[in-house]
Amino acid sequence: MGSMTETTLPRTYAIRTLGCQMNVHDSERLAGLLEDAGYRHVDTVPEAAMRATDAGDAGADIIVLNTCSVRENAANKLFGNLGQLAAVKRERPGMQIAVGGCLAQQMRDGIVARAPWVDVVLGTHNLDVLPTLLERARHNEEAAVEIEESLKVFPSTLPTKRESAYAAWVSISVGCNNTCTFCIVPQLRGKERDRRPGEILAEVEAVVADGAIEVTLLGQNVNSYGVGFGQKGAFADLLRACGEIEGLERVRFTSPHPAAFTDDVIDAMAETPNVMPSLHMPLQSGSDAILRAMRRSYRSQKFLGILDRVRDRIPHAAITTDIIVGFPGETEEDFQATLDVVEQSRFSSAFTFLYSPRPGTPAADMEDQVPAEVASERYNRLLALQNRISTEENEAMVGRTVNILIAEGEGRKDSDTARLTGRAEDNRLVHVALPENLRPYADTFSSRDHAGELPRPGDMVRAVVTHGAPHHLLADSARDGGLFEIRRTRAGDAWQKAQTRVAELDAEAAGPVTLGIPTLRVR
Repeated sequence: MGSMTETTLPRTYAIRTLGCQMNVHDSERLAGLLEDAGYRHVDTVPEAAMRATDAGDAGADIIVLNTCSVRENAANKLFGNLGQLAAVKRERPGMQIAVGGCLAQQMRDGIVARAPWVDVVLGTHNLDVLPTLLERARHNEEAAVEIEESLKVFPSTLPTKRESAYAAWVSISVGCNNTCTFCIVPQLRGKERDRRPGEILAEVEAVVADGAIEVTLLGQNVNSYGVGFGQKGAFADLLRACGEIEGLERVRFTSPHPAAFTDDVIDAMAETPNVMPSLHMPLQSGSDAILRAMRRSYRSQKFLGILDRVRDRIPHAAITTDIIVGFPGETEEDFQATLDVVEQSRFSSAFTFLYSPRPGTPAADMEDQVPAEVASERYNRLLALQNRISTEENEAMVGRTVNILIAEGEGRKDSDTARLTGRAEDNRLVHVALPENLRPYADTFSSRDHAGELPRPGDMVRAVVTHGAPHHLLADSARDGGLFEIRRTRAGDAWQKAQTRVAELDAEAAGPVTLGIPTLRVR
C-alpha cells in the first residue's frame, strides 16, 4: 500500500529567490504558472514539507532557483546550492531542479555543463515556458535549456501567486536603456520595454480587489517610463492615476534614476495622498569624476538639488540610496567627495556595496582597480558615517505619531519584547509594543493560532515613536498606557482568509488517503 499513498501526494514546488525586487516579482510569476499547471506550494502539503533537508529543498518535488548576477560570488553560491541539492535529488524519485533569472540568462548551457543534474534552465525573457520545460525534461530524461534573447510575453500578463496578502509588486517596464559601466542588467534584461498605462492600472486594480493595500511600481528606471510610447510625464501621470484607485492606501516605486528625475514626479508625489513620502534615489558615488567613469549621466550638485526639491515639497520624506565604494580609479579625494555628499544628503539609510567586477561589464576591464584593503577601509568609514546619520535621523522621529502597516515575518515578535513589526508611511522599520491586555497573546502572532485580538499582517497600528536606533524605530507608547490604535483592513481580512484556506488544505491532507477518485463537494 506504501507506494499507493506515495502517488496520491500532489506534485509540490518551492522557489528560492536570490537577488533584487525584479527577481522577487518574477518568482511570484513563476509560482503562479506552476499553480496553474497543477503544482502545489510545498507548505500546503505537510507530508512533502516534512521531507525538507538542510539543502534548502523545502521537501518539494520541483525546486526553482531564481538567480541574480549582480551580487558578488553569485555563481559560486548557485553551484554550492546545486551541489547540496544533487544529494537530495538522488534520494527523491522524480525531483526536478530548475534554474532561472539573470545568471541563467548569462551562463545558459554553462549551468548544465557544471551541474549535469539540473533539469531546466530558463532566462529572464521566457518565464512562461517553465511548466513546459519541466514536462519536456521529464519526458526526454535530459536537461531542457531555453533562453530567449528578447521578451516574448510581458511578465505581468502571466498568472501570479503573491507572497503577501497586503502588498504587491507591479511591473511598469522591464529592461534598461542606461549603460552604467558596472551593471550587467541591460545585457541580461534587454532594452527598456514599457507597459501601457491602462494595462498597469488594470493590474493594480486587480491586486487591490484581491486584498492588497500597498503596491510598489517596479522598473529598472521608472523615470524614463513613457519613452516607449512617446509620452512625456507618463510616470507622474501614472502616480496620480494610482491616487484614484479606491482601497489603495500606499503607493511606492523603485528605482528612479537621478538623471531623469523631473519636478512633475515630485509634484505628483506631494499631491497624491496615497503616494508615500519615501524615495529610493541611487547616488552610487559623490565624485563627479567617478560618476563620469560609471557613465551615470548626472553630477553630485544635480543629485543634491533633487533632494532639496523633494524635501521642500515633502518635508518628512525619508530618502534612501545605493553607494558603490572602491570603483576602479577611485582616489582618496573621490571617496572624500562621496562622504561629503552623504553628509549633506541625510539619507535615512543606505545600501552600500564594495565594488566587485562583473564579467562582461566595461568596468571589469578598467585599469586602476582599487586594492581590496583600501576599498574595505573606505567602506568601513562610509558605514560609520551613515550609521551616525541614520541614528540622528531616527532619533529626530521620537515623539512623532506613525501609522504602521503590520508585516508578516519582519523583526522580533517573541514574548520577551511583546512587539510587532511593520513599516511606517516613510518605509522606516518600526517595532511597536503591545499594550498590557494584548501582551499575553504576542507569541501567537506568527502561529496558526493567531489570537483574534491582535492586529493581523496587513492591519494598521497607530503609535508614538519612543526611540530611534540606526536601523529601526521603537514605538513603545502602549507600554505606559499611551497611544495604540488598531485599524482592521481589507488586507488583514485577506491574510486571515488565506490562513483559513491553508488550515483547510492541511485538514484535507491529514484525512484518509484517497486513490484520486473525484468526489463532489457541496460547500
